[in-house]
Amino acid sequence: MENLLSILVGVGLAAACGFRVFVPLLVLSLAARSGEMTLAHGFGWIGSQPALIAFTAATLIEIAGYYIPWVDHLLDTVATPTAVVAGVLVTASGLGHMSPFLQWSVALLAGGGTAAIFQGLTAAARGISTFTTGGLGNPVVSTVEAGGAALLSVLAVTVPVLAVLSLFLLLYFGVKRLLLRRPATRAT
Repeated sequence: MENLLSILVGVGLAAACGFRVFVPLLVLSLAARSGEMTLAHGFGWIGSQPALIAFTAATLIEIAGYYIPWVDHLLDTVATPTAVVAGVLVTASGLGHMSPFLQWSVALLAGGGTAAIFQGLTAAARGISTFTTGGLGNPVVSTVEAGGAALLSVLAVTVPVLAVLSLFLLLYFGVKRLLLRRPATRAT
């Protein structure tokens, strides 16, 4: 049961990495420092004071950058591979009760895969926003993404089952809204 909860925490944090790379790392650092999360062997540095300072600065810079036109697209380009790496990292950091092979296999597949899926959905949402609003709607998308990353990160650490259920709902509505859109019909 402990392994399952650890996997759920990791998947929830990995999905949040798909929205914002550094928000889940900041939440994980705070959770580790407060004793809410026990990190796997070799990941104690995430809860250190220097890491907390670095994650806080990186989070503020990342969130601010998404409100600057064109910088948001540059960040999306860089965020895709970075989100996958962060998803693997946050997932592996909570799986200390497993063999290293299983720990890294789950982290790569579940953590990296989940982060990639949600990063893809956010990039698609930003692309649609840019195309349909000329970029004027991107700050709204950025706000939703940052809030979603924060809420999902906190849920993943405190109520992992609810976080993963939320992921399924987000995935369902995200795919339905972004990928299965019907073209507008013209009124004649």
